[in-house]
Amino acid sequence: MTEDLIGTQAPRRRITDPEEAIAALERAVPGLVENRRSVPAAIDWALLEDGLGTVLPADYKRLAEWYSTFALGDFLLVGLPEPGEEHHHLRGIREDLEGVLHAWAEADMSIGLRPHPAPGGLLPWAESNEGDKFLWSTPTDNPQQRLVTIASRNGGWWHYEGGAVQFLAELYDGTLEPWALPPVDPEVTPC
Repeated sequence: MTEDLIGTQAPRRRITDPEEAIAALERAVPGLVENRRSVPAAIDWALLEDGLGTVLPADYKRLAEWYSTFALGDFLLVGLPEPGEEHHHLRGIREDLEGVLHAWAEADMSIGLRPHPAPGGLLPWAESNEGDKFLWSTPTDNPQQRLVTIASRNGGWWHYEGGAVQFLAELYDGTLEPWALPPVDPEVTPC
């Protein structure tokens, strides 16, 4: 693996509490809260996690319980499972893993990183309308310690040492340098 080709950004403080991370995202993207469910959804996490062979990070799970899939600034699509539709979400992740990520690996565009379930493999959680992928690197069994990995369609690969929800909050509040990504707009569109 050629990690020296990947830059890494770290938050000042990693937010480990899922509710705190969601609150930070809601502050960064004020229109998001208008789409918050009145009560958390009951999602069959066991079906998704068994199907993927890994536990998903708590911040992502809590985000999916409070929100349906949404787009930010007509750029970034945060795909979230819906109650009763978990198998569709699982199929979409598997298609990403079998299609784009394998193609990247075969074309040597992944700088040595492999798709999940390979050790340390990449697992997608969001994408842009321009072909950028937002993934977790899974080198650890602790899902709360996984890195967010950004694969820009422009070839810029980098890591963020925080959770997915904190990444979104810091990308949209301007705390994070958006390496190889276009300027972002915090407008929310439910999908």
